[in-house]
Amino acid sequence: MRYAVLGTGIVGRTLAAKLVSLGHETVIGTRDPQATLARTEGDAMGNPPFATWHADHADVALKPFAEAAAFGETVVNTTAGVAALDALDSAGQANLAGKVLIDVANPLDFSAGMPPTLNPVGTDSLGEQIQRAHPDAKVVKTLNTMNCFVMVEPGRVAGEHHVFVSGADADAKKQVTELLVSFGWPENAVIDLGGIESARGTEMLLPIWLTLMGTLGHADFNFHIQGAR
Repeated sequence: MRYAVLGTGIVGRTLAAKLVSLGHETVIGTRDPQATLARTEGDAMGNPPFATWHADHADVALKPFAEAAAFGETVVNTTAGVAALDALDSAGQANLAGKVLIDVANPLDFSAGMPPTLNPVGTDSLGEQIQRAHPDAKVVKTLNTMNCFVMVEPGRVAGEHHVFVSGADADAKKQVTELLVSFGWPENAVIDLGGIESARGTEMLLPIWLTLMGTLGHADFNFHIQGAR
């Protein structure tokens, strides 16, 4: 399958590399490819600039959002939550219509400093906002409750643990579940929470996830729902 991963941060890079390793044609979308490749500084977490990663992953083309979305049969949103709606608007309604749109982003708001808050929260979610903005896309929220390395290598966390899917389209959630299984997730580790409005709950896990990361001193952990099966 052809995948378009929107976002050049560590999450987008990690997912794109995994998709390529599984034999999928994959491109990464960004607002301005030349500007992205010209950056020489790493991010706030110490990850190297995109150009450094891209030098080792030349099989992943870098395209503007609209070209990337047009290429992908499935689109994966890994952009920062605050920028997601603008990025998807740049991708274009026509390029997203009828496609599964996997939303991995969280609506983290850093405007008041650390720790970030959520916006929206409680009565809405980023997943719902994306679905409303792109009603012809099949939005599935998943993988937003863990570190990106756990997303593609669940064995980093010992024992049973779970990944959630939210979305209105049953066939889209089935396709995403199959992708998760190809990443190494046991099928019984995937919990279907229902409609896209259930993304409110998974997004609201982020404050406790961030607290746990600070307490544990690492991000190799995940949530296990005892008795779910």
